[in-house]
Amino acid sequence: MTRTAPSDTKTVSDLDYAAIIQFYAGHIQLLDAGRAEEWAEQFTEDGVFAQNAKPGVKHGRAAIAAGMRKGIDALAERGLTRRHWFGMVTAEPAGPDVVRTRYYAVVFETPKGGEPRLYLSTTAEDVLERRDGNWLVRSRYISHDGAETITGIEAVAGAGA
Repeated sequence: MTRTAPSDTKTVSDLDYAAIIQFYAGHIQLLDAGRAEEWAEQFTEDGVFAQNAKPGVKHGRAAIAAGMRKGIDALAERGLTRRHWFGMVTAEPAGPDVVRTRYYAVVFETPKGGEPRLYLSTTAEDVLERRDGNWLVRSRYISHDGAETITGIEAVAGAGA
């Protein structure tokens, strides 16, 4: 099936789009499995991670991994499991082997022995870079629905391309 888009919209090839979706599937399953360090390895060495609802920008794999490890450990202590669901992914070329993506992400949270519930709804913007045939996240900006933006952090959304 051929994807169609308005004539003024840049799109990636069908093969690149499929590879990006496959990257996201594996990437987020690492996070949901509690493998923060492996998940952070899928950022560039100088990768950037920011959220509009939380102060501070994480720079570099080590800082990104440490921040996520802290969160994962806190969830485990509380007996919670989180699952992320990405959808409505758009991908636009931004240079040789560089793609900007935008997608919705919802996060479900389930307490041990309990019922799942919707925890969070977000929009995310990534800059992905292909190195040696693999996609890496150069920058990620997550905008929590309903949250106020922390001044200055929104500039991360345009970083890296």
